[in-house]
Amino acid sequence: MLGKAEEWTIIKASPKIKLMQEHARERVIDAEIEAKLLPFCKQPLRDVLMIMRDSGMRNEKEVFRMRWEHLDWGNKRYFVYESKSPKGRRFVPISPRVRQALLARYSEQKEGWIFPSKRAGGGHLTTVSKQFEKARKEAGLPNDLVLYCARHGFGTEMYRATKNLFAVMNVMGHTTVSTTMKYQHQNIDEVAAVASHRVR
Repeated sequence: MLGKAEEWTIIKASPKIKLMQEHARERVIDAEIEAKLLPFCKQPLRDVLMIMRDSGMRNEKEVFRMRWEHLDWGNKRYFVYESKSPKGRRFVPISPRVRQALLARYSEQKEGWIFPSKRAGGGHLTTVSKQFEKARKEAGLPNDLVLYCARHGFGTEMYRATKNLFAVMNVMGHTTVSTTMKYQHQNIDEVAAVASHRVR
């Protein structure tokens, strides 16, 4: 807008704005952290956390908006029909434990919200932040651990297991490899294990 204002001579020159440096997310919710959290997670947080950990879906734009009609029970996958970008429309895996969690919520409905909420204007869950903060505190975990770290855990673990960056990029709904690389939190222990074999 400032560039256009300068072009149209509304202002003499657009000011130079220095953006704050973005810091990458440091933490992940991996199997170990999840095991510490789950005993303190009430519903619906418990299911939301498991779905994010096992599918890599975003919480607010994707998990909270899950609908029964987009579940493919036979092929064990879910179609993310709405996301933050066109690339976000994708299939994600449904793990056995997520399938069990969904079946516990299922009562033969053909359509509708998986996480309905009578209080929310849109009719679906919109937040579990207070539940997460309480569970995090009770588990004795640091304050900078947020629910979105579960998505980072998924990206890291899937790449570590498959070594297929493009498959991970697609299942996470990213448009560029550079975005997917931000979700890679490789443990220095992996490098140290290889380096330890070099004795000469």
